Amino acid sequence: MADELQFIENGLQRTQIDEFFADELGRAGYGGMEIAKTPMGTQIVLKAEKPGMVIGKGGKNIRKVTRTLESEFGLDDPQVDVQEVDEPDLNAQIVADRLANALERGWYFRKAGHTTIDRIMDAGALGAEIVLSGKVTGARSRVEKFNRGYIKHNGEPAEEIVDHAVGTAVMKLGTIGVQVKIIPPDAELPDDFRIHEDVEIDDYVVEGEGVDELLAEPDAEDGEEPQIGAPPAEDATPADEGEAAVDEIDEEVIEEELAFDEGEGDEADEALDDLEAVDAAVEEELDEETEAEAEALMDEMESADEGDDAEVDEESEADEAEDEEE
Repeated sequence: MADELQFIENGLQRTQIDEFFADELGRAGYGGMEIAKTPMGTQIVLKAEKPGMVIGKGGKNIRKVTRTLESEFGLDDPQVDVQEVDEPDLNAQIVADRLANALERGWYFRKAGHTTIDRIMDAGALGAEIVLSGKVTGARSRVEKFNRGYIKHNGEPAEEIVDHAVGTAVMKLGTIGVQVKIIPPDAELPDDFRIHEDVEIDDYVVEGEGVDELLAEPDAEDGEEPQIGAPPAEDATPADEGEAAVDEIDEEVIEEELAFDEGEGDEADEALDDLEAVDAAVEEELDEETEAEAEALMDEMESADEGDDAEVDEESEADEAEDEEE
């Protein structure tokens, strides 16, 4: 079975058991139950105003309830423990059943509501609320509320602190729903505070280090200001260990460079000398070839210039001859 279906199944079973106890133990002042599954079986704690009526003569009634839990609800080895309610007026389930019973016996709803909520507050409750919904007086349904003290409706306090219960009153005109909410006297609300007068402040001050002492470096002694750039403490932190490792690496690199300069670089020097010799030989060959090409070009240019001069002289002589003929 999936987890979601298992949760639904457990909730449905719990509700059915609660309704069974309310019908079976109503006269004994049923005040709720708690179910806990253990390896040895199912532990059930019943709260009742009259535990003797729940147990019955010689345990007859409790054995009957146990057999019903095994046969109808399929509980494995149910172990029922009955506890007496210390203050019935602070138990929401008992109060709701009482109020519903009073309405069924003909009490006027306002008188029943005010009387019930007054008894709750007199018992020491921090707050209470009663809601009656249905045909309380006539053919038309409506809702009537009775409030006293302080009550929570939302959030975690409403679920964890407030005791909530529902009852039903079957009337001639119809059914009346009864909702009761009670905050017990020992409840600790999240917004509670107290004002103490004539109290010494020093009694409530927590002794400890001040802000300046917390911000100071741990190595700084009393009366000395922490120095910026001070040498690291003996207890090295991970950051200090990392810096030390970097320093060691730098020292190794420097040692290798020194060793290379001292003797390990001779082979490299010889290789450099050979390269320089090769470069010099190549430059000499290039210079010789370049000079030869340059001389050849100069000879060609000179011969070309001589031919041009001869042609110019011939043309000039021809021109002079023409001038003379004219």
